[in-house]
Amino acid sequence: MSGAKSLSAKLLGPTVATLCGVALLANLGFWQLRRLEEKTVLLDKIEARTHQPPLALANAAAWLGLVPETVDYVRAQASGTFLHEDEALVFEPAAKGATGIATKGFSVLTPLKLDDGSIIIVDRGFVPEDLGPSPKRAAAQLKGKVTVSGALRTAQRRGVFTPDDKPEAAIWYTRDPTAIARAFHLDHVAPFYLEADATPNPGGWPKGGDSQITIPNRHLEYALTWFGLAATLICFYLFFAWVQWRETAKNTT
Repeated sequence: MSGAKSLSAKLLGPTVATLCGVALLANLGFWQLRRLEEKTVLLDKIEARTHQPPLALANAAAWLGLVPETVDYVRAQASGTFLHEDEALVFEPAAKGATGIATKGFSVLTPLKLDDGSIIIVDRGFVPEDLGPSPKRAAAQLKGKVTVSGALRTAQRRGVFTPDDKPEAAIWYTRDPTAIARAFHLDHVAPFYLEADATPNPGGWPKGGDSQITIPNRHLEYALTWFGLAATLICFYLFFAWVQWRETAKNTT
C-alpha cells in the first residue's frame, strides 16, 4: 500500500502537467485544422475570382463600392492616362516570380488617371536596378490614353523589419497606394492597385505578369506538428511512469 501511495505521489505532478500540456497542444492542433478550413475556403474564392470576366474600372463609381479585402486577384481592366511624373519604384530584393529575373530591382508603380479624374495606381511590372531611372526606359513612358489589364491587389502590409519609404527619392518598400498618393498629393485614389498582366511594354521594360496566388496554406502541416508534440509528450510521460513503477516495485520487494 505504501508503495502505491509513493508511486501516486511521484506521478501526481507529472500527470497534471502532462494533461495540461496535451490539452494545450491538442487545442492548438484543432485550431490549425479550423484555420485550414477557413484558408481553403478563402483560396477557393480567390481562385474563382481569377476566372471571372474582367471588371471594367472606367471611373470612380466602378471602384468606390469595392471592399479592398475582397478584391484581391479580381481580374480588372482600366483605361486612362499614365502620370509618369508621379511614378514610384518599389524595391525588390530578389527575382520576381513570373518574370524569372534573378536580380534585384524595382516594381514600377504608376498612377493611371481615369476619364473622371480619379486614379488607380498600376504596378506595371519589374525592372532591374540599373533601369530604375525612367529616362533609361523612355520607350515605355506611354503617352495618351492606354488600357491596362491585370489583377486587383490589396495594399501590402508593412512588416516589422520593412525599411522606411523614401518618397523624396520616389522609392518605396511596400505597394501602398494610399502612401504613394499622399506623397504625390494625389486625390481620389483607389485604396488598391492594379497589377498589370504580361502584355509587353515598348522597349521590353517593365515586365508585368507577376500576379500569382501566393497565400500560404500550411495549416495541416502545423496541425500535425502540434498533434505530434502531444503524442510525444504522452510517450515521455508513459516512459517516466514506467520507470517510476519499476523503481517503486523494486523498493517494495
